[in-house]
Amino acid sequence: MRKLSFFLVFLSLTTVISCGDDDRDFEAVVQNPDTSDQEEEEEQQQEDTNDGRIPCEDGLAGIYPCNGYDLMSHFTLTQLNAEGNGNDSWGWTDPLTGKEYAIMGVRRGTVFIDISNPVEPIILGRLTTATDGSTWRDIKVYKDHAFIVSEAANHGMQIFDLTKLRDFPGSIQDYQADVHYTQFGNAHNIVINEDTGYAYVVGTQSFDGGPHFINIQDPKNPVFEGGFEGGTYTHDAQVVTYAGPDPDYQGHEIFIGSNEDEVVIIDVTNKQDPNIIAIATYSNIGFTHQGWLTQDQGYFIANDEFDETNFGFNTRSIIFDFTDLDNPFQQGSFIGPTTATDHNYYTKENELFIANYKAGMRVVDLTGIAGNDIFDIGYFDTFIDSDTPGFDGAWTVYPYFESGNLIVSDRSGGFFVLRKTGT
Repeated sequence: MRKLSFFLVFLSLTTVISCGDDDRDFEAVVQNPDTSDQEEEEEQQQEDTNDGRIPCEDGLAGIYPCNGYDLMSHFTLTQLNAEGNGNDSWGWTDPLTGKEYAIMGVRRGTVFIDISNPVEPIILGRLTTATDGSTWRDIKVYKDHAFIVSEAANHGMQIFDLTKLRDFPGSIQDYQADVHYTQFGNAHNIVINEDTGYAYVVGTQSFDGGPHFINIQDPKNPVFEGGFEGGTYTHDAQVVTYAGPDPDYQGHEIFIGSNEDEVVIIDVTNKQDPNIIAIATYSNIGFTHQGWLTQDQGYFIANDEFDETNFGFNTRSIIFDFTDLDNPFQQGSFIGPTTATDHNYYTKENELFIANYKAGMRVVDLTGIAGNDIFDIGYFDTFIDSDTPGFDGAWTVYPYFESGNLIVSDRSGGFFVLRKTGT
């Protein structure tokens, strides 16, 4: 079983863990401070600034190392009632009110936070996990609904109508899912192509861990439409309606899977007849974890979750040339300034936002990617104890709010709202 083999490898590389109630679960022992003293210090520093933020000054925003990004607000895991670690996060902007909301996964559920005032966010409530607690939970949004999967046994997919958040009564709510889709059990991740209204759930027990196709055009009535098992287990993915430089595939629905030891490109336009276009590999493979396309879809930037530990690299971002989808190749790599393990990547315009685990959030300028000329332009370190390899710290950075607010979910540090200095 591929999931089991993955975690056996992980266990051989990591000694500082403790087992949860599921034999695939792990919790990092190192924890950031989660005390009332820290909360009071942050509140006082916010009061000392004009708009309530804690500015990045002389390399620090309060206790957090930084460069170019301010701390707007922070909730600890205790404040989130997380009952364990934090994990994924995503965002939603209400099309009716313009309010911005953060959605953060925690061990035993999903927390909803109003960040329309980013220096005074409001925890609205929590949706409890469908079955058991789990280190892994993943969230995406489509048509004002959140779609949530987890590695918890028999969890399936929870669908939650986010417009319920408009009617907050003033006390923290215990929300219920609107729909529980159960045609798979546990899953590692979910990706959604908003152009077509299809969700692709990966890392399930169905289709040998390959993508499980769900039509979610009517969010409360999801329809199973098959899947693809012609490749290997998919850990994470991105799906787009292709508008990149390769004319052969423009207008096609393209799935890009990070598949443990390779990146697989699949044409999923015809759900009944998906086919592999190409497979891309690279040097010094540890575990091909995740990646994201550049804005022009000409390049794909992937992360490998084990290469820092296995090969002694600093954080390495692998750059693939995708200008010809039939012949992708590794163009080069970007090596970061720390040895921290990298996790999730997302691009916005010409910037790459890296959830760099113990190095927190790092931001890279991609303007010169065609010439392999990319470089760090800022960071905010949510995990202050170290920048070493390992699986604690920043899990996800969500950079897509029009306001410029950034949200970071940290495994042990909790929830952060950040903003670029000067904006």
